[in-house]
Amino acid sequence: MSSARADLAEGDRTTVRVGAVAHGGHCVARVDGQVVFVRHALPGELVTIEITETHRGYLRGDAVTVHEPAPDRVEPPCRYAGPGRCGGCDLQHVTVAGQLAWKEAVVREQLRRLGGLTEAEVDRLAPQVRPLPGGPLGWRTRVRYTVDAADRAGLLKHRSHEVVPVDRCLIAHPTVQAAPVVPASGRRWPGVDAVEVVASAAGEVVVTPVGGSAQASRSAGTSGAGSGAQSELPGAASHTLSGPVTQITESAAGRRWQLPAGAFWQVHPAAADTLVTSVLDLLRPRPGESAWDLFGGAGLFAAAVAGRTGPHGRVTMVESSAAGVAAARLNLADLPRIEVVGARVETALTRRRITGPVDLVVLDPPRAGAGARVVAGIAAATRRAIAYVACDPAALARDVRTFRDLGWSLTALHGYDCFPMTRHVECVALLTPAAGR
Repeated sequence: MSSARADLAEGDRTTVRVGAVAHGGHCVARVDGQVVFVRHALPGELVTIEITETHRGYLRGDAVTVHEPAPDRVEPPCRYAGPGRCGGCDLQHVTVAGQLAWKEAVVREQLRRLGGLTEAEVDRLAPQVRPLPGGPLGWRTRVRYTVDAADRAGLLKHRSHEVVPVDRCLIAHPTVQAAPVVPASGRRWPGVDAVEVVASAAGEVVVTPVGGSAQASRSAGTSGAGSGAQSELPGAASHTLSGPVTQITESAAGRRWQLPAGAFWQVHPAAADTLVTSVLDLLRPRPGESAWDLFGGAGLFAAAVAGRTGPHGRVTMVESSAAGVAAARLNLADLPRIEVVGARVETALTRRRITGPVDLVVLDPPRAGAGARVVAGIAAATRRAIAYVACDPAALARDVRTFRDLGWSLTALHGYDCFPMTRHVECVALLTPAAGR
């Protein structure tokens, strides 16, 4: 059923029957054959949508009234979730089981459409998205708040620069929620573009003003204290508001990690250990093998693989971020068999900063993926297996297609819900040389 018209403009409303989920946190509906990407809906629902964007060939819209709800629909736990509100969570209207099924459907669709796999090949992989411990709320240990014209910290609307002042973010870790940042705390942030809050495994909370005249606020006591002042927040070892205390402590893979508050680290408390376990289970490193850890961050996977390859193994880690390189060299200093190379991965491959052959590769690229040139370099140098850690299923699928064209097979895939309530899903894929390669 659809009362939709083909001449819809922004702000218009119409009623549609919602189709399948798609990558990006929305479902697909059609208006006289034209695609509409609908947020806040579920497959099969009859909804009234409000058009939010018009483009050549497609529209975007929000489900503002649900006439026939799907079985997996629930009331969002956060009052800021929904049409025209905070854009940080895409799936608060979906049951936890429904969110896992949603993400699994997206992974499968991307592997078919972009990865070139057949339905039968995807079925054999049986990609399942597994929940992490802790439930769907209170997990996010790193939050960036944007500051509005009234100096209030908040979160952005979907595909917008408009700030929604919030009293708290329910997916944020409790110690992040307790930090005196949002308007309900009485705080204002004059001259600041954004405020970043990081909570570590050790209980440290670092609040850092960003942009604008943030440097001035850093000298203003607990409003961004250059003195490293402590706030009185319950349940944490220390709460440093910016200032000289910039190192935090994380725990994963049986090790403690010292790194700058702004350096990359997984935002879910259980994600780092979960992903390390998956990589080791898939790669099964053997004593004496050689390995690359590419886009290696602080060295999490390098340390884990080195623990399996032993004193006669060799692990080379490549990272382009200066903060990541410094953190890796600090944290891996007790593992001399790991070499840390500070370079872009593509540069390291093409300029022979690293040379093969190598037995194993852990590939953990940014959201855009590794890209054809990096994939080609890895495929040519690797003898036994590649573990690809992906935070975007579309980028993973594109790179999988390139690997397949080069004679590699996608032989296993694990999915993890490292970002509950959002559209994001983490995958770990195992690639091995195809038979006869």
